[in-house]
Amino acid sequence: MNRLRNYLLTGIIVAAPLTITVYLTASMVNWVDSRVKPWIPARWNPDSYLPFPLPGIGVVLAVIFLVLLGFFTANIFGRTIIAIGESILNRMPLIRNIYAALKQIFETALSERSRTFRTAGLVEYPRRGLWAIVFIATEAKGEISHRLSHEDEDDAISVFLPTTPNPTSGFLLFVPRKEVLLLDMSVEDAAKLVISAGLITPVWPARQRAKAVRSASGRPGDDAGRVVSVEVPVRGRLVDEPPEEWETDRPEPADPR
Repeated sequence: MNRLRNYLLTGIIVAAPLTITVYLTASMVNWVDSRVKPWIPARWNPDSYLPFPLPGIGVVLAVIFLVLLGFFTANIFGRTIIAIGESILNRMPLIRNIYAALKQIFETALSERSRTFRTAGLVEYPRRGLWAIVFIATEAKGEISHRLSHEDEDDAISVFLPTTPNPTSGFLLFVPRKEVLLLDMSVEDAAKLVISAGLITPVWPARQRAKAVRSASGRPGDDAGRVVSVEVPVRGRLVDEPPEEWETDRPEPADPR
């Protein structure tokens, strides 16, 4: 019975992720097709000639449309048309607020130069001694930065604290930079840890683990003093890295006299 139970659990572990992935992908493709295909003329629609519906046509056309839209808005004529449209939207009281907020969010999240939400960290929340995973967003700016600078000498950064098991909801926190512990794990691994409620622990590479052990013992190795470059640098780390000027421990030469 134990062997049959193990076989059953193994089958569930293999089949469940694959089935859910296929189902979600098919649902997304069908949803896009149902929105795009009605706009395709009958003579250009493959479903008019084939005895069965061809999935994915709507997705392909949607991608082509977005690429052409981006190409069109990249030139002067397209930017002029967009500017005229935005000037019209800015005159509408409620719509202009929604449009401006959505535009800023998408520009920040999808910009190639943006480094927001590329780093995971730890902060003490909701009280001292309890730690929570956060995604580092950006530096505090504007009035918030000005107000917090009078209360703390260290500047503040904005972080997003996701909730379990739905990481799309959470809390926006403004934390002093020195109170954030920067993690080596990627944002994807941190999200898996949050979604699984701690059941899926990301693998810590042996190289990073050995570097942390050397730093904790005060013995810098080959990678000692290496600075990780991020858009929003965080001073705190799980284990403080040794400074660059730290030399390898060796006995002082004896006095020849």
